[in-house]
Amino acid sequence: HMVVQRNTEIAVWGWDEPGQRVSVRAGWGARSSTKAGPDGRWRLALETPDAGGPFMLAVKGSSRVERRDILVGEVWFASGQSNMDMRMRGNTNQPIIGSNEAILHASNDSIRLFTAERQYADTPMDDVVGAWAPATPASVRDFSAVGWFFAEKIERLVDVPVGIIASAWGGSNVESWIDAETLAAYDHLTFRGATANEPERRTPSLMYNGMLHPFLGYGMRGVIWYQGESNRSRPAEYLELFPAMVDSWRRQWGIGDFPFYYVQIAPKDWEGGNSAFLREAQLQAMSTLPGTGMAVTLDIGECDQIHPAEKRTVGDRLAYWALANDYGVDAIAYNGPTYREMSVGEDGRIDLLFDHAPRGLSSFGAELAGFEIAGADRVFHAAQAAIAPREKKVTVWSEAVSEPVAVRYAFGDCPPATLFNTEGLPASSFRTDDWPE
Repeated sequence: HMVVQRNTEIAVWGWDEPGQRVSVRAGWGARSSTKAGPDGRWRLALETPDAGGPFMLAVKGSSRVERRDILVGEVWFASGQSNMDMRMRGNTNQPIIGSNEAILHASNDSIRLFTAERQYADTPMDDVVGAWAPATPASVRDFSAVGWFFAEKIERLVDVPVGIIASAWGGSNVESWIDAETLAAYDHLTFRGATANEPERRTPSLMYNGMLHPFLGYGMRGVIWYQGESNRSRPAEYLELFPAMVDSWRRQWGIGDFPFYYVQIAPKDWEGGNSAFLREAQLQAMSTLPGTGMAVTLDIGECDQIHPAEKRTVGDRLAYWALANDYGVDAIAYNGPTYREMSVGEDGRIDLLFDHAPRGLSSFGAELAGFEIAGADRVFHAAQAAIAPREKKVTVWSEAVSEPVAVRYAFGDCPPATLFNTEGLPASSFRTDDWPE
């Protein structure tokens, strides 16, 4: 029931007796052969056509293996921690809005799902436990909610089969998804291993070894990623490690700089620290990494809950990035307003300009909130803010600050989200200063 990536060369690999001739034949007409190496490993490339199927795939070596009901279409890899791993059924006392209706209407043979069972390892593994399954109410109920909503929208709008692979583990940090060789370049950082308080999923490279390495080379379009909560207290490190992870995955996958779309962590009241700095690191990463995009969730967080219930919105916003950048849908917005620059007026007010707001800004009837302003003393005061009539800017001021030099918006653990573009996508929290925490 697998899906293979269309219009490309996919890798097919396996194991046999050393020196054994292995041939692969696909129902769409492609053939290839090779010999197993001294260690028994073999790997070859197979061309794929445009979307279609079902097809068969036969591998003949010392024995014959045949797989049927294979579709050719679009493949995406979904990874991260618990907000990506969270299944459509929800968690105990943690619902997913609209899940019952979504599960009810989930039967779709053009969407195929693969969930990797959890495993970690001290060294890179070559195999993973899991199986492809067509989308049915039963299979979707136990699949990643974000992954499903993303895949459903892509399949419906692009009108080709979609395969979605979910390999995620709750509580994992970014360094656990990076190989040891890449991490060696960051010896100035202190990584913790598994202890009573730091389980294996937070140990460097263990998620990579067990839940990423087995997939390297599988033909796909790109990655969707939802992670960051476990690194919230180390934003500066995250800004180094997250781009390093993306670069290393792209290099090791061997299929070019594939799209990588990720989710900014949602607001929540955390104990200690300010998670706005982690959101800032995620926002900054987008400007340093080509072919990436970030779905903002500032408007759907729950202050007392790490797992926001509105997962369809997350999947939709990730899909907007893919539809606009990879599938030629150029009529939609895919990014919320992004702070560009500021200017200080003679009246002591600051004007803020934004990218990704071609038709301007809106609070959709709510009062703009969450803005703060500071002078040279770096003390922030609650500020008033307004969207300038007929202008695509926000003006911020406070009677407590006569000579302002900096503005912050929604720069706390669980702030309100009131600033959107007219297409309804929220702005990220941001600051115009770079002052230390």
